[in-house]
Amino acid sequence: MTKRIVKSAGIIFILFISVTSCNTSTKDGKEKKAAEVIPDDIVELRDDQVKLAGIQTDLVGMHSLSGILKVNGTVAVAPQDLATVCMPMGGFVKSTSLIPGSAVARGQSLAIIENQEFIDVQQNYLEAKNKLEYAEAEYKRHNELYKEDVYSQKNLQQVTADFKNLKAQVKALEQKLALIGINPADLNENNISRSVSVVSPITGYVKTVNVNIGKYVAPSDIMFEIVNGDRPLLELMLFEKDADKVSVGQKIRFFINNETEQHEAVIYQTGKSINSDKTYKIYASVSGTCKNVIPGMYVNAMIESGSKPMAAVPSEAVVSFDDKDYIFVYSRNKMESSKSFTEYRMVRVQKGIEDGGFTEVALPDGFDLKTSKVVVKGAYNLLSAKKNAGEMAC
Repeated sequence: MTKRIVKSAGIIFILFISVTSCNTSTKDGKEKKAAEVIPDDIVELRDDQVKLAGIQTDLVGMHSLSGILKVNGTVAVAPQDLATVCMPMGGFVKSTSLIPGSAVARGQSLAIIENQEFIDVQQNYLEAKNKLEYAEAEYKRHNELYKEDVYSQKNLQQVTADFKNLKAQVKALEQKLALIGINPADLNENNISRSVSVVSPITGYVKTVNVNIGKYVAPSDIMFEIVNGDRPLLELMLFEKDADKVSVGQKIRFFINNETEQHEAVIYQTGKSINSDKTYKIYASVSGTCKNVIPGMYVNAMIESGSKPMAAVPSEAVVSFDDKDYIFVYSRNKMESSKSFTEYRMVRVQKGIEDGGFTEVALPDGFDLKTSKVVVKGAYNLLSAKKNAGEMAC
């Protein structure tokens, strides 16, 4: 109802300007055209037009505003809660029983892999270990003989080198065995195996399964992806201009897809750089237990920005023109043909938080808050007068 009244008043105002402008004599019209050219950012009205338009001005005030910042994002997990499972030496899949969504515990077997190289590594380890035992005994024996001047230093150096080389070889093979999931301490000549188990590094559920029985997997192939969804996070995208409106500790209310159930989260980290598309990432930890919150889901979130004093004007003082936001500022009074006119200048601004009928505005450099009077009522009529300036000419 209010919008209709404002629009009706605007139409009446435009018609009034058209009629009163066209009632002037042709001579006066020629004199005005010859007198001056009005700049594009200036709108001028006679005193009676100002009164009809209901123009009121006031200074820009400092108001404490708190707004709701609406953002979008997805449910994510921290890197330590997402595991990609591969087999360092590759092999053929002997068995697996998992499908996406299966729950797994840390250390649980995900698949059995067979490879002849597993046998070779175990054999090489046991042979090197046996040689090391002999080399260690020889090293100790020759060291004692050298102390008694029975053995030469050159021979002792050769035995020492052989002993250390074998020791390094055994240590390297121990690490290789551990890498494929075999415990060197439990290995002996009676339990050499051609297969090993691929185990889950974390507790969670299976997100992706890329294997089947008989398939060969290379060391670079991803076999499984495991996700721990017990500690979901929100990864939210903000525009560059909103980066200063969020901080660590702020609470977030969010909704999953089109659900009506509200969830809560708390910002624990904000991005430190702006992306190429002028967006800014923040991360929030989900509060409480949300059973229906699954990584990858799309979320709509609302961030309550803190209340602080900022330059603001009544919301009706800000008008849009050519997809940009403007306010009108009183410029000056002047006389033309014995008539009094008032000029108003259009000033481009950036809109910010809207709260309680006021809108935050980012003003251009050099704007004097103490003396510049902004049109707080009737701005729409001024905009209408500017848009229809050409139509009002006779």
